[in-house]
Amino acid sequence: MINVAIVDDHKMFTDGVKALLNTEKDIKVIWSASDELQTLNSLKSQEPHVILMDIGLGKDNGITLTKKISEAYPNIKILAISMHTEDHYIVSILENGASGYLLKDGGAEEMINAIKALYKGDTYYSNHVSQVLIKHITKGTKPTSSKIDIPLTKREIEILTLISKEYSNPEIAKELFISIRTVDTHRRNLLDKLDVKNTAGLVKCAFKFGLVELN
Repeated sequence: MINVAIVDDHKMFTDGVKALLNTEKDIKVIWSASDELQTLNSLKSQEPHVILMDIGLGKDNGITLTKKISEAYPNIKILAISMHTEDHYIVSILENGASGYLLKDGGAEEMINAIKALYKGDTYYSNHVSQVLIKHITKGTKPTSSKIDIPLTKREIEILTLISKEYSNPEIAKELFISIRTVDTHRRNLLDKLDVKNTAGLVKCAFKFGLVELN
């Protein structure tokens, strides 16, 4: 069971998300909070696996709260859910400990997929957020003029390129006519070989190797 908490000061949104998530057999909303004090007090009594975090919390700041939680409860995954599309909001909350970022106009299926991804230790970003993140992490990184020294197999290069183009594991499997399990194995090998921790690190390496270009 994935225990989820919601931190948002809009009761209508919170009630709607609770109703949605509680219909999932493997997800349970254990508490909700509308400000920093309520959140910190709730954490003392029960720690969720994933927190859905709004950026604007009335007088409080979701980015600052994300940093506090990440430092005090490093095992809790934080999924930012906001209407803000501006680069500085997105980059700031991710740099302060959030493992994912969704826009509030996204669908229910995307939210559920994101929660499950974070629970498994992955990251999850909506398409717009992915573009912002790629631009940020590749800032100042120059692509190489040659691909000769890439320490990867041909198949790994194919998969890394598709990851950088925001293909999901099922989409990669379909594109390359291989199983999803095989894609998972290659992804883990890529993380180990390139000594990075997540998809953002893989994208940065792909750009460095000249496998993908920014639009």
